[in-house]
Amino acid sequence: MNKIGVIGAGKWGLALAFAMSEKNEVFISSRTPRDIKNFVSTQEILKCEYLVITVPAQVVSSWLSENFVFSGQKILVASKGIEASSGKFLNEIYQEFVPDENIAFLSGPSFASEVLQSLPTALVINSTNEKLCSEFASFSPSFIKAYISKDVMGAEISGAYKNVIAIAAGICEGLGLGKNAAASLIARGLVEMQRFGHKYGAKDESFVGLSGAGDLFLTASSTMSRNFRVGLGLSKGMSQKEILDDLGEVAEGIGTSYALKKIAKEKKLYLPIAREVYSMLEGKNPQESLRDLLKG
Repeated sequence: MNKIGVIGAGKWGLALAFAMSEKNEVFISSRTPRDIKNFVSTQEILKCEYLVITVPAQVVSSWLSENFVFSGQKILVASKGIEASSGKFLNEIYQEFVPDENIAFLSGPSFASEVLQSLPTALVINSTNEKLCSEFASFSPSFIKAYISKDVMGAEISGAYKNVIAIAAGICEGLGLGKNAAASLIARGLVEMQRFGHKYGAKDESFVGLSGAGDLFLTASSTMSRNFRVGLGLSKGMSQKEILDDLGEVAEGIGTSYALKKIAKEKKLYLPIAREVYSMLEGKNPQESLRDLLKG
């Protein structure tokens, strides 16, 4: 059996630890000690040959700087987002600590609660190293079909951007705008993130496949999605703080909205849905954003 270390004991980390334990010996670690099976210290888990890292996008840079020492580990990044402060993608952050050939990125539709129930899904392992993709794919349990891809940027952008569209979809639901509006929003959101991805050389197949459309349709259509619930809160006039206090969890779409605002300004990109999500997070009235989207 392969020895795998999962870093991050939130819902997603626990779900991945559960899934991979079907075929492998799995250990788990987090900043806060937890009374769970096979919990070990950060120092101990970094000795594993294979690591699955679920550290949230907005703190991954500081976590790596403070904790990580590279000693040949093979890493699967299971977080999704863009760093708000710098506008950096996760692969750009990890490149400072890990060689490209030792790192892969997980994408696709995957609610933690359903993974913990062993419900079926299909995911994608993305890396410039095809052999590494195949290794991580082989660790998947019987209820997860794992595909492999070399389009790291496509996976990164899809995984980050879909959370922003999910916030917009939650607002649409909360305002009672109907199914026509929701379908239109999600379809145009897919076009917007694909257009954004083209600027970074991402491949179309990533956006129309599991990484893009698959994950977007899931996240933008269910109250199981934290980002969708952020949108519901915004539609009710709640502040960011009130929403996050109510969630009790990280919603990656918030930080990514701020990152997209920064990138759009620097590169002069037209991102109308992302722009309005950012504005609503900053206090703009959702009805005003709706009017602006319909006019734009």
